[in-house]
This record gives sequence, structure tokens and C-alpha cells, in this order.
Amino acid sequence: MGIKDKMSLQQYTSIITGGAAGLGRSMASALAEMGSNLVIVDLNRNKADRAAEELREQFGVQVYVMEANVCSPEDALRVQEETVREFGRIDVLINNAGIVKNAKAEDTSYQDWLDVMNVNLNGVFLMSQAVGREMIRQRKGSIINISSMSGIIVNTPQCQIAYNVSKAGVISLTKTLAAEWAPYGIRVNTIAPGYMKTELTEKFFLEGGQLIDRWMSMTPMGRPGVPDELQGIAVYLASEASSYTTGSVFSVDGGYTAW
Repeated sequence: MGIKDKMSLQQYTSIITGGAAGLGRSMASALAEMGSNLVIVDLNRNKADRAAEELREQFGVQVYVMEANVCSPEDALRVQEETVREFGRIDVLINNAGIVKNAKAEDTSYQDWLDVMNVNLNGVFLMSQAVGREMIRQRKGSIINISSMSGIIVNTPQCQIAYNVSKAGVISLTKTLAAEWAPYGIRVNTIAPGYMKTELTEKFFLEGGQLIDRWMSMTPMGRPGVPDELQGIAVYLASEASSYTTGSVFSVDGGYTAW
């Protein structure tokens, strides 16, 4: 099998949480371009529906939309069951949904801590558990968790203890699941992006200022990433091209963690 065939996602079914916009939307587009049918899971149903229609028209794949909360065990199970009912199997899960709250450790409220942990870590576990059970039955699958370079280093000068700890947890969760589920043919890896310019952060980066200057001065490439720069690694990890890759952390950060 040549590399072109290994990278193909024809007949695949892929679930992407937080897939209506930003990084999730870009990765969904990449998987659809390679032939995968999609299930877009998002709290914003209107935006998810618009994204789905665009992807159907552009790539001719089937796109199913689900409004669901990844923090809910019932919703996670519902996503798994409806996907299997609609498509018959699940080949790929991208756990992309996430939030951030900036506060000093001594000022972080317990509710803010719980909110971040619930979405960023508990949500990844619940979705992985629900989908993983189906992949165990299939004896095959790829789970791609979106962590962050913040799970590897401590960002400066902003304070974001809950976010950093949640993303470090995602990295440990990834390695643990990879080890436990390798005998079932399931690969589990994580992409750790650096500072990314998305539709939500573009204005922030364009306005610039001391914070942006500090971040870019600490990034060897001297610029933020853009969502499309996650597409290649997402397709690689979803496809058979990464058949011997599991438990790995892929930093896509412009070199930030190299210094």
C-alpha cells in the first residue's frame, strides 16, 4: 500500500467535538477532503449546521450534526450510539472542545476550576470512554486529543492554572489510554498546539501589544499558527499512515517548547 492509499480516509466515519468553528472546523475540513464522513458535535447548533452544509457541498461527504455537551456522560453515550446507528462504525474521534479562564492561582474560584476541568479533561475522558467501547468492539480506531503546549510548559506572563493543569491531564490521559487500548488496535495520540490565530483570536493578534510581543518573542518562528497548520497532523493521526504511532504528543507550536 502506497502512502497515498495509507492517508486516504474513504469510508471512514470521524467525530469532531467543537467542530463548528476554529481548529475543529479546520480539522473537520481536512478529514472530509480525504474522504471521511463526519459527525460534528457542538453546543452551537446553528454554527454547526452551517459548517456541515459547507462541508457537504465542498467535499461530497455525509455530515451529521449533534448538539451535545461533552461534560455529560449521557450526551457522550448518545453521540456514540447515534453515530453507530447512522454510519455503522466509528473510525476516528477528535476531542477538540475546550475552554480557558485566566486567573492567578490564588484568585481562581472553585467554580472556574471545575468548569475548565469539566470541559477540557472530563469531557475528553467521557467521549473517549464512550467511543472507545465501540472501538474495542471493532478492534480498531484512532483517538486524537487536542491538548496544548500549556500541558508541557507554564505560559507567561498570563496566569491560567486551571487550563494548564487540564491540558497536562489530557496528555497523561492520552498516554494511559494508548497503553490500555493498544491490544484492541486503538491508537490514542495528542496534538499540542501553541498560540493559534483563529476567528476568535484574530482581532487580538492584529491589535498586538505587549502580551502578543512577548508571546511572539518566545516563539522561534515569530508568529502564531493558523488552524490549517493542524490539518496535516490530524490526517496523519487519523489514517493508516500512523499505524505504529500511539501515546505520542505532537507539539505544533512554532518552536515555542524548543527553548
